[in-house]
Amino acid sequence: MSHSSASQKAAEHDHHLHNQLSAFNSAFAELGLRFRWDAPTLYALASIQGEAARLAAYIETHHAHLLKAYSVDFLCEAILGRKNAQAPGEWSPGRITQHAGSKAAPAGAPLGGWDWSEPGLPALAGA
Repeated sequence: MSHSSASQKAAEHDHHLHNQLSAFNSAFAELGLRFRWDAPTLYALASIQGEAARLAAYIETHHAHLLKAYSVDFLCEAILGRKNAQAPGEWSPGRITQHAGSKAAPAGAPLGGWDWSEPGLPALAGA
């Protein structure tokens, strides 16, 4: 691989990482969660297979108080629904992967059966 090709791949990976982090942080904010991820956080979770499992491990470790009011599955679905609306696909170190079997949802279709953008939908309490 040439130097320019390697540099281009690295730039694409950095751009994808930035997009994924922005989408996660935006999803957290939209849901009223006081989470903020940075690159070291994402790399620390990278050894866990799958976004939902990474997110669940993070919540269980750093925000277990939320599990008194919400199931981890509910939280993960809500967060990933918002995140994937902005940045579909899954980040992993060294490569970019697409969700297995994922297809673009029609414009305006509710994510996971819920319309998370519905006006007046309350933010998650206790976040």
